[in-house]
Amino acid sequence: MEPLNKTIQKMMQGRNIAASMDQVMKQVYQDPEVRDFLTSNRDRLTKENIRRGRSKLYEFFHEKQLIKAGKATVAPGYSPQLQLVAGQIDVTYVPTQQLIERRQQQHLRQLVNSINMPKFIRRATMDDYYLDDQNGTAGRVMAYNAANDFIDNYQADHFRPGLYLTGSFGVGKTYLLAATANELAKHDVATTLVHFPSFAVEMKNSIRNNEAGAKINAVKKAPVLMLDDIGADAMSTWVRDDVLGVILEYRMQEELPTFFSSNFSMDQLEKQHLAINNQGVVEPVKAARIMERIKFLSREIEMNGENLRKKG
Repeated sequence: MEPLNKTIQKMMQGRNIAASMDQVMKQVYQDPEVRDFLTSNRDRLTKENIRRGRSKLYEFFHEKQLIKAGKATVAPGYSPQLQLVAGQIDVTYVPTQQLIERRQQQHLRQLVNSINMPKFIRRATMDDYYLDDQNGTAGRVMAYNAANDFIDNYQADHFRPGLYLTGSFGVGKTYLLAATANELAKHDVATTLVHFPSFAVEMKNSIRNNEAGAKINAVKKAPVLMLDDIGADAMSTWVRDDVLGVILEYRMQEELPTFFSSNFSMDQLEKQHLAINNQGVVEPVKAARIMERIKFLSREIEMNGENLRKKG
C-alpha cells in the first residue's frame, strides 16, 4: 500500500485538481493547530519549507477529520501531531487517551491471574464492596479495613501476612479477595487467585500429562496468592500433602503473603477437614503441620452478616 503522504503529493501535482487542492489547503492553513504550529516555528521555517511540507500538513488535517468523524485512520488508536525534523515538517502519531486507558486495563488484567474463578472477579472493586455496619456485620467491616491496610502497606521485600477470611456462604469473602487483587494490580502487584477445590481436581487430571509440577510451581511462586474456598470439598492425602502442603511450605520459607477464604474457621479447618482425608483416615499431625503454615501466612478474620447472594 502506498504511503499516505506520497498519495497526497501525487494528488497535489495533478493539474486538474490543483485549484481544488488550493481550496483544501486554505482549510488546512485555517486549522488552529496548524496555525499554532506554523506560528511557533516561524523563525525556523522558510516559505519553501512550508511549500514542501504541504502534504504533511494536509495529512495531519485529514487524519484529524477522520478521527473526529469516527472513520478508519492510517493509525487506529493514535492521533497525529506536527513536528519539525531537521527543518522539515513531519507528522508523528501518538497513542490516544482511549488507547492508553485500554492498554492500562489490559495491563491490570494481566496482573490478576485467576484459575477457575468466577467472572465477576474482573469487576470487583473496593468501592463496590458492600459495607453495612448494621445487623452484626462488624466482621465484614474489619475484613475490609484489614484488606485496605494490606494494600496500603504491601512491600515486595517485606513480609506481611495475608488474610484468612472465614464465614458462612455469601458474606463477601471471595468478592473481597478479588477486589483486593484488583486494587493491588493498580500498584503493579501481581496476584494469583485460585478456586482451590477446582484446582485440586485439575491437579489430579494433570498427573497423567505430567504437568502437576509445573502447575504447582506457577501457583506457589505468585507474589501474592489467594486460595479461595479452602475446605469446600473432601481433600485427598495427596492433594493435602503434595499440593497444598508443598505450596504453603514454599511460601512460608520465601515469606510470600497468602490469602485464604473458607466456610471453616482455622480450628474447624484443621480438625474437621485437614485431619480427615477423603477415605475417612484421621491424621491430626499432618493437619497440624498444614495449619501451622496457614497461621504463619495469614491472620484470621471472621466475616458475618446476611447472605449477599440473596440481595436484590
